[in-house]
Amino acid sequence: MRTDRNHTRLDRVFARLDREPERPALVGMPRMSRHRMVLFGATLAFYVAIVWAVLITSWLVRLDWQVMFFRPYQQWPELHAFVDYYVVLGQRGPTAVMVAAWLGWRSWRQHTLRPLLALGVSLLLLNVTVGAAKYGMGRLGPHYATEIGSNEMWLGGDIFPSGHTANAVVTWGILAYLASTPRARRWLSALSAVTSLGVGLSTVYIGTHWLSDVVLGWAAGLLILLALPWFEPVIARAEDRVFDLRDRWRARRGRTAPAVGPVARPVVLEPLTDRAGPAPEPVSPGRPVRPPVYLAPGPHTTRAERSPVSPAGSRRPPHPERHPRGTTSATRP
Repeated sequence: MRTDRNHTRLDRVFARLDREPERPALVGMPRMSRHRMVLFGATLAFYVAIVWAVLITSWLVRLDWQVMFFRPYQQWPELHAFVDYYVVLGQRGPTAVMVAAWLGWRSWRQHTLRPLLALGVSLLLLNVTVGAAKYGMGRLGPHYATEIGSNEMWLGGDIFPSGHTANAVVTWGILAYLASTPRARRWLSALSAVTSLGVGLSTVYIGTHWLSDVVLGWAAGLLILLALPWFEPVIARAEDRVFDLRDRWRARRGRTAPAVGPVARPVVLEPLTDRAGPAPEPVSPGRPVRPPVYLAPGPHTTRAERSPVSPAGSRRPPHPERHPRGTTSATRP
């Protein structure tokens, strides 16, 4: 009786991955379209507006102080254990390792370096832009505030914008950016938005960031994702350069050099005057030198002096007085 195996959901997932093409050529790379340009301009204007609202100590700064005095970690203490673990999704080290492992497997599967290079470019832009804004404006966090109602700017801090929030937007949003189908891109965009939103609110809950820090971190991460199509030519050139270096290294490694040994010099044999036969010809330099033939010690005769051997019959010399076996002579001596 034949029984069919019931395939689990994991088997179906791996079966679908096995059908994935090795270097898909029809994957639509995001371009800097008009729609994306409008989004980039609107996000940049929102970014500047948030910074200006904090600089002039507007209603946004007053909202920051109200949320800080509300102390969410004291209002809902039962969430503290969960939030401590959830906020790790915004830390650069663990999230970069997890996403790089997935994108590395995908790069190996599809024989392309674009996923890893796109991740590297996005993290580089994140470090440069967010790091420069943090240390340039130097805002202090809620735990280190010095004056109630002030914006705490240019006092040596490094929390504006929120690095956790911006890192969550970029790290998880790069998965949506590199999605191969529109449906996957929509689902991953929604998932990354919810994850980054939760990470930002977690930092406000713990009290490490102002609410305006989180809002500016969302805008900073979104600006990086929207600007990535400008860097696609750089990513393509870097990928071609890496593959070119790999091909050269493989060609250099696969080229087998001939084994270098002692060079055989041409040997000229002098003619032998005490032996019969013509003198051997000298060995030309281009002809390979044969190993010497081992000869037993003792005198040797030439081929002409040896007794001829008939091709058929016995190798013993003929004996006229010997009779073949099975016959008896008439008289015995």
